[in-house]
Amino acid sequence: MRNIAVRTVFAQGREFIYTLERKMVKNMNLRIRRDGSIYVSANEFISDKEVDRFVGDKAAFIANAQDKFKKAAQREQRPEQYISGEMITLLGQEYILQVLRADKESVSIEGGYIHIAVKDVNDLGRKSRLIDNFINGQCWAVFGEMLYELYPPFEKYGVERPQLRIRDMKSRWGTCHVKKGIVTLNKRLLAAPRGAVEYVVLHELCHLIYPDHSKQFYDFLAAMMPDWKERKQLLNNT
Repeated sequence: MRNIAVRTVFAQGREFIYTLERKMVKNMNLRIRRDGSIYVSANEFISDKEVDRFVGDKAAFIANAQDKFKKAAQREQRPEQYISGEMITLLGQEYILQVLRADKESVSIEGGYIHIAVKDVNDLGRKSRLIDNFINGQCWAVFGEMLYELYPPFEKYGVERPQLRIRDMKSRWGTCHVKKGIVTLNKRLLAAPRGAVEYVVLHELCHLIYPDHSKQFYDFLAAMMPDWKERKQLLNNT
């Protein structure tokens, strides 16, 4: 039976309710889920007060992560209208959308802006397709470049560079079909910081050597990318 408790900490003027699970781990671990809930794992030898103090010390980080998830949820609930002033996030950087009327349709990046030129600025369907094509192009360029740059260390293990596929997935950032040599990446990854995207690409490449999530897999991942846990946390906070 899992040893789980719900505890409350007050810090920096806010109330933080978190789930504490006692398990065989060396260090205390904290995770903020996409719904804003707080999960902490700690071994049974660490007192409740120590865990509370640990959570309190992370108050600023937790509040920032929860606020980001809340804003992201609000954006998902409010469909994009693709009007000037909306924000589009690419590799962790927010760009302001500027919609212009023009005979020649295009999408381009300049400074902190994404410019979309369209014949009818009120044609939501057309604007959506232009932006979607632009995002798809960015995904192929960015993910393809990362796969090309991160693959070489794997060549000595006798695995061929995998084929890249891009999909819009709801529950996974990436998958690896070992037998077919295919790495599939989630289109939504383009919004995450570059370091987080690199973590996902390398994670899937490591599955070419270790198909499961065994200890050997994580040891290999750590050897290839020593800071993978920090990058994963960055991804979780996207």
